[in-house]
Amino acid sequence: MEVVVSLAIGALGGSGVWLVLRPRSFQVLLGLSLLSYAVNLFIFSMGSLSIDAEPIVVAGRVGDLLHYTDPMPQALVLTAIVIGFAMTALCLVVLLAFRGFAGSDHVDGAPDSRDHDDGSRA
Repeated sequence: MEVVVSLAIGALGGSGVWLVLRPRSFQVLLGLSLLSYAVNLFIFSMGSLSIDAEPIVVAGRVGDLLHYTDPMPQALVLTAIVIGFAMTALCLVVLLAFRGFAGSDHVDGAPDSRDHDDGSRA
């Protein structure tokens, strides 16, 4: 289980970094979303991964960290998902407004090298 989660975190993180380095604003937004998903998955995995285990202390067992899952990472990830969704929606609206204002969706505002002076594409 840990190997699968580690590979998923690595794939999300690597894809997110690659998309953040792209020149288009929408690709940067998707990259930031993937990076936030990777961080959320990492935080969630720190709360101890166990399959078919009780999340709370069971009667008859000692109440130590080996016998229950910590609820704090789960609460943090749930909060981060909600905040991340709201920030993604806000950034998408801002990016669409910027594209309408500037006429380009490049991060630096420069026109694409394939664009002509009259705004038409080749």
